[in-house]
Amino acid sequence: MTVAVRLTPKASRNAMDGVAALSDGRPVAVARVTTPPADGAANKALSLLLAKTFKVPKSAVSIVSGHTSRLKQVRIEGDPDALSEIIAAWPVLS
Repeated sequence: MTVAVRLTPKASRNAMDGVAALSDGRPVAVARVTTPPADGAANKALSLLLAKTFKVPKSAVSIVSGHTSRLKQVRIEGDPDALSEIIAAWPVLS
């Protein structure tokens, strides 16, 4: 499964906040990590956060695109039904 994520680095905590819509209407998962966006540290923290959130191994999470952008496409390997249920439980942000 590929998930669109909007990442906020240097936040006060590591968290998946929910699902929001971009200005063009596309849905994205909203994530925040405490690490700065230097040398890929925020991307690594995002991968660890997603692995924990989706209860998959770290190796099952990979950033497909957006390595230097706040908007990323992240591939998560696992049972699509189980992964979809986790996303469905997230709050919808306005």
